[in-house]
Amino acid sequence: MSDTTPHSGQQQDGMSDEERRGPLRERRITAQRTAKRVLARQGFQKTLRERLALLDEAQDVYDLDEPSDVYGNRVVEALEEKVAGLLGMEAAAFFPTGTMTQQIALRCWAGRTGNPAVALHALSHPEVHERHALGQVSGLRPVRVTSEPRMPTAAEVRDLAEPFGTLMLELPLREPGFVLPTWEELTEVVEAARERDAVVHFDGARLWESTVALGRPLPEIAGLADSVYVSFYKSLDAFGGAALAGPRTLVEEAKVWRHRYGGQVFQQFPTVLSALVGLETRLPRLPEYVAHARVVAAALREELAAAGLPWARVHPEPPHTHQFQVWLPYDAEVLGEAAVRQAEETGTLLFTHTWEAAGPGLAFTEVCVEAAGLDWSAADVREAVAGFVTRLREETGR
Repeated sequence: MSDTTPHSGQQQDGMSDEERRGPLRERRITAQRTAKRVLARQGFQKTLRERLALLDEAQDVYDLDEPSDVYGNRVVEALEEKVAGLLGMEAAAFFPTGTMTQQIALRCWAGRTGNPAVALHALSHPEVHERHALGQVSGLRPVRVTSEPRMPTAAEVRDLAEPFGTLMLELPLREPGFVLPTWEELTEVVEAARERDAVVHFDGARLWESTVALGRPLPEIAGLADSVYVSFYKSLDAFGGAALAGPRTLVEEAKVWRHRYGGQVFQQFPTVLSALVGLETRLPRLPEYVAHARVVAAALREELAAAGLPWARVHPEPPHTHQFQVWLPYDAEVLGEAAVRQAEETGTLLFTHTWEAAGPGLAFTEVCVEAAGLDWSAADVREAVAGFVTRLREETGR
C-alpha cells in the first residue's frame, strides 16, 4: 500500500472527515445560537450563563431554604418520589446518566431471572451508542430481535430462537425516526415477552412525549413494563440525569449498584432542580409540541414536493413525537452548507441538527419542534423550505 493512500475516514488531501466538517460544524453551532428563527432552541446549545438562569425557576418548584442534598437525600429523594408518582410506579432512583441507569436495571433483572440475555432492537441505544457496555461492563448478552427500521413485532419476540430474561423496548425508537408502535401493537409485544417468561424494561428516554401517539397517560404506558428508564434532559431541558422506576425492591437493589458503578454523587442539586423545573414547566407542553410538529412536517413535505426535489422524504408521517427525520438525495456536507448559509444570510435556521450520510448521495437530519417553533405557521415553514432549496441548488448547480 502506498504511503499516500488515505486510511479510513481520510481524504486524498490528507484531511479527515471530522477535520473537513469541523468549520461547518462551528458555523452551524453559531447559527443555532444567533439565528432569529429556529424550530427548537434546545438548552444544551445555550451559554453557561443562560443555562444557569434556568435555576431561577427552581424557587417555584422547591423550597430553596431547605438544606442541600448529600449522597442522594433531600431534594434528590423529592425528585425520585415525583417521578414514581408520574409513572405510577412504587419507587424511583435518580442516576447521573441513562447509560448507567439501564445497565444497572438490566443487570438487576438478569440476576432475578437467572438469564443474562437481553432481547432488544439492533438500533436501540445500548447497541448503537454505548460502546457495547452491556457486555463489556455488566456481563449481559444482547440478543437482537430485529434490525428493521421499525419497532419489534409480537411475532418476532415470540419466535426469537433463544431464551432471554429481559425484553428491552426503546419508546420511541430514535434511530429509525423516533417511531412508536400503536397501543395495540405495544401490548401485544409485551404479552409475547410474558409468554416467554421474560420481564419487560422500557427505555423511555423520550417516553414523556409518547402519550400523544399511544393515546394513553404516562402511568398506563409505564404500567405495561416491569421497569422504566426516563431521561431529564432529552425533552425536559434539564442539565442531565435520569431515573429508574419500578418495584421498590428492584429500585433499592439498583441503588446499591448505583454506588458500585460510581453514581453515588456527593451533591446533585443543580441537575435535580433543573429536572424538577422541566417536569413542572416543560412536560405539560410536550403534547403541544407534538401537535405542531405534525403541522411542520406536513408543510415540509408539501414544499419539498412543490420544489421538485427528487426522492425527498419526511419520516414518519405524521410524526409520532415532536421529532422526526427529513431525507434528501444529496451529500451531507452540501445539505449542511445550504442550511447554515440560509441562517447566516436570513437569520432563519430551518435544520438545526447535523446532516448524516446514509449512503452515496443520500443524507438525513433530525427535526425537533419545541417552544421556539410554535410561532411558525405552515406558510412560514414553506417559505423557509423554499429558501433552503434555493441555496441547495446554488451549491449543487441542479
